[in-house]
Amino acid sequence: MTVQPIRLFGDPVLRTPAEVVVDFDKELRQLVADLEATMLDAPGQGLAAPQIGVGLRVFTYHVRGETEGGHLVNPVLHFPDDEEQDGPEGCLSIPGLSFDCRRRENVVAHGQNMWGDPITIEGSAMLSRAIQHETDHLDGVLFVDRLDAETRRAAMKAIREAEWATGATLPAPRIKVSPHRSG
Repeated sequence: MTVQPIRLFGDPVLRTPAEVVVDFDKELRQLVADLEATMLDAPGQGLAAPQIGVGLRVFTYHVRGETEGGHLVNPVLHFPDDEEQDGPEGCLSIPGLSFDCRRRENVVAHGQNMWGDPITIEGSAMLSRAIQHETDHLDGVLFVDRLDAETRRAAMKAIREAEWATGATLPAPRIKVSPHRSG
Protein backbone atom coordinates (compact mmCIF):
# COMPACT_ATOMS: atom_id res chain seq x y z
CA MET A 1 0.00 0.00 0.00
CA THR A 2 1.35 3.36 -1.02
CA VAL A 3 -0.24 6.71 -0.32
CA GLN A 4 -0.50 8.47 -3.68
CA PRO A 5 -0.77 12.20 -4.44
CA ILE A 6 -4.38 13.28 -5.03
CA ARG A 7 -5.07 15.13 -8.28
CA LEU A 8 -6.66 18.53 -7.78
CA PHE A 9 -9.45 20.39 -9.56
CA GLY A 10 -8.19 21.45 -12.99
CA ASP A 11 -6.30 18.23 -13.70
CA PRO A 12 -7.69 16.82 -16.99
CA VAL A 13 -7.78 13.26 -15.62
CA LEU A 14 -10.67 14.32 -13.36
CA ARG A 15 -12.77 15.21 -16.42
CA THR A 16 -11.93 12.09 -18.43
CA PRO A 17 -14.32 9.12 -18.24
CA ALA A 18 -12.53 6.07 -16.84
CA GLU A 19 -12.12 2.80 -18.73
CA VAL A 20 -13.90 -0.42 -17.73
CA VAL A 21 -11.64 -2.82 -15.82
CA VAL A 22 -11.08 -6.04 -17.76
CA ASP A 23 -7.97 -7.42 -16.02
CA PHE A 24 -8.52 -8.54 -12.43
CA ASP A 25 -4.86 -9.02 -11.65
CA LYS A 26 -2.15 -8.15 -9.15
CA GLU A 27 -1.96 -4.58 -10.48
CA LEU A 28 -5.67 -4.05 -9.81
CA ARG A 29 -5.31 -5.37 -6.25
CA GLN A 30 -2.38 -2.97 -5.75
CA LEU A 31 -4.50 -0.09 -7.10
CA VAL A 32 -7.28 -0.91 -4.62
CA ALA A 33 -4.74 -1.03 -1.77
CA ASP A 34 -3.24 2.31 -2.85
CA LEU A 35 -6.70 3.89 -3.12
CA GLU A 36 -7.62 2.71 0.36
CA ALA A 37 -4.33 3.89 1.89
CA THR A 38 -4.61 7.28 0.21
CA MET A 39 -8.29 7.70 1.18
CA LEU A 40 -7.65 6.87 4.83
CA ASP A 41 -4.55 9.07 4.96
CA ALA A 42 -6.38 12.10 3.51
CA PRO A 43 -8.79 11.32 5.38
CA GLY A 44 -11.78 10.90 3.11
CA GLN A 45 -14.96 8.87 2.80
CA GLY A 46 -14.23 7.71 -0.72
CA LEU A 47 -11.63 7.90 -3.46
CA ALA A 48 -11.86 7.06 -7.15
CA ALA A 49 -8.95 5.87 -9.29
CA PRO A 50 -8.91 9.03 -11.49
CA GLN A 51 -8.21 11.05 -8.35
CA ILE A 52 -4.80 9.42 -8.19
CA GLY A 53 -4.30 9.64 -11.94
CA VAL A 54 -5.50 6.16 -12.95
CA GLY A 55 -8.24 6.07 -15.60
CA LEU A 56 -9.97 2.86 -14.46
CA ARG A 57 -13.50 2.35 -13.07
CA VAL A 58 -12.54 1.60 -9.47
CA PHE A 59 -13.26 3.33 -6.18
CA THR A 60 -12.91 2.74 -2.46
CA TYR A 61 -15.21 3.99 0.28
CA HIS A 62 -15.25 4.22 4.06
CA VAL A 63 -18.20 6.13 5.48
CA ARG A 64 -17.45 6.42 9.17
CA GLY A 65 -20.23 5.17 11.40
CA GLU A 66 -22.18 3.53 8.58
CA THR A 67 -19.99 0.79 7.16
CA GLU A 68 -16.60 -0.83 7.40
CA GLY A 69 -15.78 0.31 3.90
CA GLY A 70 -14.80 -1.48 0.77
CA HIS A 71 -14.25 -1.06 -2.92
CA LEU A 72 -16.21 -1.41 -6.14
CA VAL A 73 -15.00 -2.10 -9.66
CA ASN A 74 -17.08 -1.23 -12.75
CA PRO A 75 -20.05 0.16 -10.78
CA VAL A 76 -23.52 0.44 -12.25
CA LEU A 77 -26.02 2.37 -10.13
CA HIS A 78 -29.76 1.80 -9.72
CA PHE A 79 -32.10 3.90 -7.64
CA PRO A 80 -34.92 2.00 -5.91
CA ASP A 81 -37.02 5.15 -5.37
CA ASP A 82 -37.21 8.87 -6.14
CA GLU A 83 -36.34 10.05 -2.62
CA GLU A 84 -33.68 12.77 -2.51
CA GLN A 85 -31.35 14.28 0.07
CA ASP A 86 -29.71 17.67 0.19
CA GLY A 87 -26.61 18.15 2.28
CA PRO A 88 -22.99 19.21 2.48
CA GLU A 89 -20.56 17.51 0.14
CA GLY A 90 -16.84 17.92 -0.32
CA CYS A 91 -14.13 16.30 -2.40
CA LEU A 92 -10.50 15.38 -1.82
CA SER A 93 -9.75 16.88 -5.25
CA ILE A 94 -11.30 20.18 -4.11
CA PRO A 95 -9.79 20.29 -0.61
CA GLY A 96 -11.22 22.33 2.21
CA LEU A 97 -14.44 23.28 0.44
CA SER A 98 -17.95 21.94 1.00
CA PHE A 99 -21.28 22.89 -0.57
CA ASP A 100 -24.85 21.61 -0.33
CA CYS A 101 -25.50 19.15 -3.13
CA ARG A 102 -28.67 17.25 -4.00
CA ARG A 103 -28.31 13.47 -4.40
CA ARG A 104 -30.58 10.44 -4.37
CA GLU A 105 -31.28 9.14 -0.87
CA ASN A 106 -30.97 5.43 -1.73
CA VAL A 107 -28.76 3.57 -4.17
CA VAL A 108 -28.05 0.02 -5.22
CA ALA A 109 -24.62 -0.37 -6.80
CA HIS A 110 -23.73 -3.47 -8.78
CA GLY A 111 -20.17 -4.22 -9.79
CA GLN A 112 -17.26 -6.48 -8.99
CA ASN A 113 -14.63 -6.84 -6.34
CA MET A 114 -10.90 -6.84 -7.11
CA TRP A 115 -11.01 -10.55 -7.96
CA GLY A 116 -13.84 -10.11 -10.48
CA ASP A 117 -16.60 -11.57 -8.28
CA PRO A 118 -19.98 -9.84 -8.63
CA ILE A 119 -21.02 -7.73 -5.63
CA THR A 120 -23.91 -5.46 -4.72
CA ILE A 121 -23.82 -2.58 -2.27
CA GLU A 122 -27.02 -1.00 -0.99
CA GLY A 123 -26.68 2.39 0.62
CA SER A 124 -28.69 5.26 1.98
CA ALA A 125 -27.84 8.69 3.39
CA MET A 126 -24.04 9.23 3.51
CA LEU A 127 -23.14 5.87 1.96
CA SER A 128 -25.48 6.59 -0.95
CA ARG A 129 -23.92 10.05 -1.34
CA ALA A 130 -20.39 8.57 -1.31
CA ILE A 131 -21.21 5.89 -3.89
CA GLN A 132 -22.83 8.44 -6.23
CA HIS A 133 -19.95 10.90 -5.75
CA GLU A 134 -17.25 8.32 -6.53
CA THR A 135 -19.16 6.90 -9.50
CA ASP A 136 -19.44 10.45 -10.85
CA HIS A 137 -15.63 10.68 -10.70
CA LEU A 138 -15.46 7.58 -12.91
CA ASP A 139 -17.65 9.40 -15.44
CA GLY A 140 -15.54 12.58 -15.38
CA VAL A 141 -18.15 14.46 -13.32
CA LEU A 142 -17.33 16.52 -10.22
CA PHE A 143 -19.82 17.32 -7.49
CA VAL A 144 -19.65 21.03 -8.35
CA ASP A 145 -21.27 20.10 -11.68
CA ARG A 146 -24.36 18.99 -9.74
CA LEU A 147 -24.82 22.19 -7.77
CA ASP A 148 -27.60 24.66 -8.51
CA ALA A 149 -26.46 27.68 -10.53
CA GLU A 150 -26.05 30.07 -7.60
CA THR A 151 -24.17 27.58 -5.43
CA ARG A 152 -22.00 26.58 -8.37
CA ARG A 153 -20.97 30.21 -8.94
CA ALA A 154 -20.04 30.48 -5.25
CA ALA A 155 -18.13 27.19 -5.44
CA MET A 156 -16.16 28.24 -8.51
CA LYS A 157 -15.28 31.55 -6.86
CA ALA A 158 -14.08 29.71 -3.73
CA ILE A 159 -12.04 27.31 -5.87
CA ARG A 160 -10.36 30.19 -7.73
CA GLU A 161 -9.50 31.83 -4.41
CA ALA A 162 -8.33 28.64 -2.66
CA GLU A 163 -4.69 28.60 -1.61
CA TRP A 164 -4.16 25.18 -3.17
CA ALA A 165 -5.54 26.42 -6.52
CA THR A 166 -3.54 29.63 -6.73
CA GLY A 167 -0.22 27.95 -6.00
CA ALA A 168 -0.96 24.60 -7.57
CA THR A 169 0.94 23.31 -10.52
CA LEU A 170 -0.41 20.41 -12.48
CA PRO A 171 1.86 17.52 -13.25
CA ALA A 172 3.54 17.78 -16.62
CA PRO A 173 1.66 15.83 -19.29
CA ARG A 174 3.23 12.58 -20.38
CA ILE A 175 4.21 12.84 -24.02
CA LYS A 176 4.99 9.77 -26.02
CA VAL A 177 7.33 10.23 -28.95
CA SER A 178 6.69 7.93 -31.86
CA PRO A 179 9.58 5.61 -32.69
CA HIS A 180 8.56 5.90 -36.35
CA ARG A 181 9.92 8.53 -38.66
CA SER A 182 7.45 11.25 -39.46
CA GLY A 183 6.59 12.57 -42.94
